[in-house]
Amino acid sequence: MIKVVSISLENEMDLVLAHKRSMKVAEQLGLTVATQTTFATAVSEIARTVIEHTDDGLLDIGLEQNKTRYSLMATVTFDKEIRFTNADAGFYYAQKLVPEFELSETGEDNKITMKLGLPRSLKLDPLKINILKKDFGDEQPINAYEEIKQRNATLHRIASEKDEALRQSKLVDEKKTEFISIASHELKTPITVLKAYTQMAKATKEPVTDHLRELLAKIDVQSNKLLSLVQQLLDISKIENGNLQYNMQVVSLNDFLNRQVTVMRHILPHHEFITSFSPDVNVTIDELRVEQVLANLLGNAGKYSDRNTSITITTSLAVQGMVTIGITDQGRGMTAETTASVFEKFYRAKDVLKSHTGFGMGLYITSKIITDHRGKIWVESTEGNGSTFYFTVPLAAG
Repeated sequence: MIKVVSISLENEMDLVLAHKRSMKVAEQLGLTVATQTTFATAVSEIARTVIEHTDDGLLDIGLEQNKTRYSLMATVTFDKEIRFTNADAGFYYAQKLVPEFELSETGEDNKITMKLGLPRSLKLDPLKINILKKDFGDEQPINAYEEIKQRNATLHRIASEKDEALRQSKLVDEKKTEFISIASHELKTPITVLKAYTQMAKATKEPVTDHLRELLAKIDVQSNKLLSLVQQLLDISKIENGNLQYNMQVVSLNDFLNRQVTVMRHILPHHEFITSFSPDVNVTIDELRVEQVLANLLGNAGKYSDRNTSITITTSLAVQGMVTIGITDQGRGMTAETTASVFEKFYRAKDVLKSHTGFGMGLYITSKIITDHRGKIWVESTEGNGSTFYFTVPLAAG
């Protein structure tokens, strides 16, 4: 069938559309008024009968080619559970109006097909048929009801397309997360073994040249980096699957922060660490996970600022029931675009892609850890004037 018009049969208002559209198609083909009326009446009677039984019928009007002859054709599709009885007079009346009439089952539906042979004198060809299809495609609604119907159909199609795009995106994300999880687990074992062998080689009492000892130290450093990367990938996989586990404990905040700063002074010996803490409070946190947060934020502060600059760590009790920790550097700062996107997964600012290594996972993981602690994290920055990252964690009850 070469489809020209489609009308969903939902209520009696659609009978008007069915009649007028079938009349219009027959008219555009050049059929007589009597033939137009006969065909439109048959279509309307079947549409009326189907609407009396269901609100999800579908009428298609078009042409069928059989060698060099064409037929004007209408099909009405509806639920195969529907059975017509003697009370459905329209069904039987329509059969008398058109030369060809057939009721058939197609998969899950019933279909009524009506055909009317067209004379060769009409001289139909593919070009004329395409013009006919275009005319009906461009035609304005015949009434307000059809206009609303068309708009609803468009909205439904757009919503369906968005739902499908969302479903596909979710499927891709699930597959990606699954791959990251499997790959990370597979990588972690050989890296751990490699690191163990490196440590054994460094600790050996056999004679080792200074050059070899230097190479072993470099292998150890790179193994640590690779292990950290794999752990970040595993964390992302756990976050995506909702499996990131926490061991919440009551901890003295100032003692905890002082321990982390002591460690970072060894990791970043070319930066000055300044602390300005409010009176000590107890907080409820997972120590290992918040250590991860601080290591990432302090590490980034050192990474994106010059040597011999300071990194300041502050605390304040500005929000009731929460304590705010701030980490300020004297680095390159960030653009407004970067501050808006910096906590997104795999995001990396364009201006640091070539100058600094990374995969854009650290701040994403950091933000998820703080959110899971019922806290908030944000950044304030001016390009060229450093950045301050703030995050909150809850005070211990009582």
